[in-house]
Amino acid sequence: MTTSTHLVHSRRFLPLFVTQLLGAFNDNLFKNAMVLYVVYSIYNSAEAEAQFSAIASGLFILPFFVLSALAGQLADMRDKARIIRIVKACEIAIMLVGAAGLLLAWRSGGASAIAIPLMLTALFAMGVHSTFFGPIKYAILPQHLEPGEVLAGTGLVEAGTYIAILAGTILAGWIPVEWAAAGVIVTALLGYTVSREVPDAPPLSPGEPLDFHLVRSSVRLVGNTLHDRRVFLAITAISFFWTIGAVLFIQFPPLAKNVLEASKEVASLFLVVFSIGVAIGSMSINALLKGRVSARFATGSVILMAGFVVIFYIVCRGWAGHPADGLLNVSQFLRQPLAGPLLVALLGIAVTGGMFVVPLYAFLTTFVDKSQTARTIAANNIVNSGAMVVGSLLAVGLSAAGVSIVDQLLLSAGMCLISAWLAQKLFQAEKRGCPSTLTR
Repeated sequence: MTTSTHLVHSRRFLPLFVTQLLGAFNDNLFKNAMVLYVVYSIYNSAEAEAQFSAIASGLFILPFFVLSALAGQLADMRDKARIIRIVKACEIAIMLVGAAGLLLAWRSGGASAIAIPLMLTALFAMGVHSTFFGPIKYAILPQHLEPGEVLAGTGLVEAGTYIAILAGTILAGWIPVEWAAAGVIVTALLGYTVSREVPDAPPLSPGEPLDFHLVRSSVRLVGNTLHDRRVFLAITAISFFWTIGAVLFIQFPPLAKNVLEASKEVASLFLVVFSIGVAIGSMSINALLKGRVSARFATGSVILMAGFVVIFYIVCRGWAGHPADGLLNVSQFLRQPLAGPLLVALLGIAVTGGMFVVPLYAFLTTFVDKSQTARTIAANNIVNSGAMVVGSLLAVGLSAAGVSIVDQLLLSAGMCLISAWLAQKLFQAEKRGCPSTLTR
């Protein structure tokens, strides 16, 4: 905690921290305002709502899969601070388009033919924005921080991300959509202003040429992670984690509306609890590990996560809160007998998830050469995004096949067990301390 307090007062860390916090806030304010408005004000079908939520998530994730290789190369071969400023300037234009879509949907009551295309276009563009910013926010840490500060910095970045998700989610669920349209523009302007204070981070591989062939560079980038078994296993385990997260986030709005018969404020509450939990887990694991990068607690954390998912599933199956008129508001929801166990289970999922994933990100920034850090993070993003797209497609396919939203929760529990197996393999490789290639 002393290290963390020191970092948040340092120019080496604070401007980057605030910049990424504002970016995550804006992503979630816009995305959740859009999804909640469409689910609660335009569609009236559980299948259509789940499919729209999955399509929106897939569009946001797709750029990570296609463009991460180029983003990683740029981050290693150009000044990271300069790229941040360019990306944040682009965010202003993107949010002008997104705000226009939100306002058109609001003014027309959802009848505008171009409102949803505009919103989805802006969401896709924000995915591109995050693709180029993502490798930098982790790769810049070893360049600006001391070795003993990297885990604390990674934990703060991860916790800050989820605090921002929390704030964006709360506002998206509680303020009118026209206010959200104004908010995303103001936040983009603030993000660009703060980004100008990030200290220079000169390229560590300045002489290397950029490879603009997206497929070839992506394959090569992922292949380069095979040199260290620990890094490869960390990437694979993180990918399964984010597949689980993608499926859960897709399910929350339609689950709240159609299973729990609750309002959009309750759907927003679910995302808030999830975000708080991941932030708690992110900070707790740093305290448990005392600053040492290790997967010691990863297996136990994700097994506990699977258990909480099963409890969440059981509570949803037993839910009996049916309002006499309309949907349950937050106060009515909290008075239901099973509301407490439901929220505790959700919080448990999030806390154990945060404890699982933070040390794995630290593996990616501490077990590779600093000149390769951004490309390693980019390789991780490629694999993660591919897994998350698969998760989104699974959610769409299962909904189309008639599998209930509640039953789809069991898919998340099953993927937790795969992540536990990968985490155990990672810990074994860590104990051996051997970065042997997987092909030997």
